[in-house]
Amino acid sequence: MKKQAVVLFSGGLDSTTALSWALAKGYKCLAVSFDYGQRHSRENAAARAIARRLGVKLYEIKLAFPWFASCSLVNKKLTLPDVKLARIGRKGDIPSTYVPGRNLVFASVGFSLADAVGADAIVLGPNVVDYSGYPDCRPEFYRALEKAAAFGTRRGAGGRKIKILTPLIALSKAGIAKLGARLNAPLELTWSCYNGGKKPCGHCDSCKLRAKGFADAGLADPAL
Repeated sequence: MKKQAVVLFSGGLDSTTALSWALAKGYKCLAVSFDYGQRHSRENAAARAIARRLGVKLYEIKLAFPWFASCSLVNKKLTLPDVKLARIGRKGDIPSTYVPGRNLVFASVGFSLADAVGADAIVLGPNVVDYSGYPDCRPEFYRALEKAAAFGTRRGAGGRKIKILTPLIALSKAGIAKLGARLNAPLELTWSCYNGGKKPCGHCDSCKLRAKGFADAGLADPAL
């Protein structure tokens, strides 16, 4: 029987590469995207388009968190940070775009779906090389979460642990861009910018890290 995986999917460079990696590894994939009140819906539209292109069923989950008002990724009244590339992700610096507990909530939804359908793994696209310094992107977080889920799921209780797979965790953005290109991932459909609009803003952390990644990889960004 073909292995099955739940992929947490934003429609960005990282999660699209992770989804393409899982498909290449032979997993039958289900994808989950989230509307949690972020500044725009562009990334959700990208997720739909990519899921259609890859023939993957997409579950779209809507969540409401009133206490996210202090996060600039959600609250349009706040200004998104525009810092020098060299300062992005510096140790101890957690930017205002950090969404409290977001990856913990998302991973919990992924475990719920995996437990319900009997999936073997959940796949996520975090990395800790070129990133904004979010604490919930670190490998020790995912190792601990996998252990906890083994005690809190039906599959885990039956001795069939649901694995957490983070294939990009130790890659630079250049490495992710190269991997996505090698896998023929539909990177032209991806959206990474924290702002909405027709074009990426070029000023937010995500835009700067993505641009650096493609430049370091010697590749043109197909989404531009």
